[in-house]
Amino acid sequence: MPTNEQRRATAKRKLERQLERREEKARKRRIYSIIGGAIAAVAVIAVVVTVVLINRDSDTATASETTTAAEPTATTAAPTGPGGLPPFAAPAGLGENCEYPQTGEPASKENTPPRTGKVPTEPAQISASMETNRGDIGLMLDNGKAPCTVNSFASLAQQGYFNDTPCHRLTTSPSLSVLQCGDPTGQGTGGPGYQFANEYPTNQYQPDAPQLMEPVTYPRGTLAMANAGPNTNGSQFFLVYQDSQLPPNYTVFGTIDETGLETLDKIAEAGVAGGGQDGPPAQDVQVTSILLD
Repeated sequence: MPTNEQRRATAKRKLERQLERREEKARKRRIYSIIGGAIAAVAVIAVVVTVVLINRDSDTATASETTTAAEPTATTAAPTGPGGLPPFAAPAGLGENCEYPQTGEPASKENTPPRTGKVPTEPAQISASMETNRGDIGLMLDNGKAPCTVNSFASLAQQGYFNDTPCHRLTTSPSLSVLQCGDPTGQGTGGPGYQFANEYPTNQYQPDAPQLMEPVTYPRGTLAMANAGPNTNGSQFFLVYQDSQLPPNYTVFGTIDETGLETLDKIAEAGVAGGGQDGPPAQDVQVTSILLD
């Protein structure tokens, strides 16, 4: 027969379990309320539009298939306080095993997948220029932080995959301000027929870390990949023209120069077709070419 001490211990454990369940439910409610609006834009893009803003998109994240400079500059000053992207620490094996498995879906535009296996992380940065019908956008690709991503982006650019393709999505909300491009179909559902894993900032956390569900600031001047979920990067990418709130699930692989930001500001000023905060740009935006300098 249980002693009084055993009964008290059993009751204490039961109470602790009840409190843990309540705390877990409260934590999930907080996460959902925070992510709901942002991921609505990201998930809408990632799942509905199948773009992310990022490879598919969402309001706090999303873009179909989105960056941050290794060292902030006057044009891409990244926040250093709470809420900013995490400091970069190279994970073991960075760039040593890049894989680009087929998705089972046909490519939206003919291309040859990039080489797999080990890719160089030097030079740490690679200059590129994105020419559009609305003006030029200078890019600095972060090869030292996201080599597998840059390897894919550079391969597609060199094959002319991005040539004469639309930027299909513009968001103008206070929490998500991006232009999304990289889908030859212009529908937010297209891609190169292969996908690859997330890199920075996702790889700065453990796979089950709760921080992966919490928004951080992707600063103005960031270039990042859109996606439709973990490790589903393809060809869609987004350009951040105002600080935006997204979970750290969108690979940052570069920054945008001052001239490029001026071009983006003009596109954003024209607004979204139909007058909303998320949809095709009111001014048609076409990528003429992306060239590595």
